[in-house]
Amino acid sequence: MLKFAPEGYPFILGFLVITVLVALFAPWAAVLPLLLTFFMAYFFRDPERAIPEKENALVSPADGKVILIQQVREDQFLRGEAVEISIFMSPLNVHVNRAPCDGVVESVVHTSGRFLSAFKHEASLQNENIAMVLRTAYGGILVRQVAGFLARRAVCRVREGAPLRRGERYGIIKFSSRLDVYVPKETRIMVTLGDRVKAGETILGEIPQRTF
Repeated sequence: MLKFAPEGYPFILGFLVITVLVALFAPWAAVLPLLLTFFMAYFFRDPERAIPEKENALVSPADGKVILIQQVREDQFLRGEAVEISIFMSPLNVHVNRAPCDGVVESVVHTSGRFLSAFKHEASLQNENIAMVLRTAYGGILVRQVAGFLARRAVCRVREGAPLRRGERYGIIKFSSRLDVYVPKETRIMVTLGDRVKAGETILGEIPQRTF
C-alpha cells in the first residue's frame, strides 16, 4: 500500500477538495487541480526502504544527486574535521529524510536565512536550515536540512534526547531542496559526484574504526 508523509495530507486533501468543487460547476476546469492533486500525492510519497545491515555503514539521509564531497572543518557543531556530502533533491525525488546511522539526537537547531538555489555552495550556510547533531558510536554526525528556492520549510520531527535507528524517518523538506551530512573524516566514502542516492538505502560510506 502506498504510504504518504503526514505533512503531505493537507496538500493532497486540499487539492482533492478543490478538484471536486470545481468539477461540480465546470468539469473541464477540474483538470488542473486534479493534476496538482496527483503531483502532491507523488511528491509526498513515502516508500519503504531496505535498510542495509552492514556494520559501520552510513546510509544516505536523502534521495537525490550528490553535488558536493569535500573535507571541511565544521566549527559550529562538531568542532573538528569532517567530510561534507551534499545531496540535491529535485521536486521529483522522495523528500522524506532518514537517519544515516544509529544514534541519539544531541541537538536540533533551526536557523532563519535566505532561499538561494539549493545548488549554490553558499546555500548550505546562508539559507534557512535545520541542523541535527547525532551522538553516535563513531562520534558526532551532523545532518543539515537546507531550504531551497522552492522549498520554504523543512520539518524535523525529533527533539533532543530522541534515539534514532539507521534509516529511520526523522523529517522532510517540502519541495526541491538540499541536505548536507557531515561524517567523521576517517569515513571511507563510497559515492562520487553525480551519483543518485536513496534515503536509508544507499551506503554513503563506512567508518573502519571508532574515532574516539
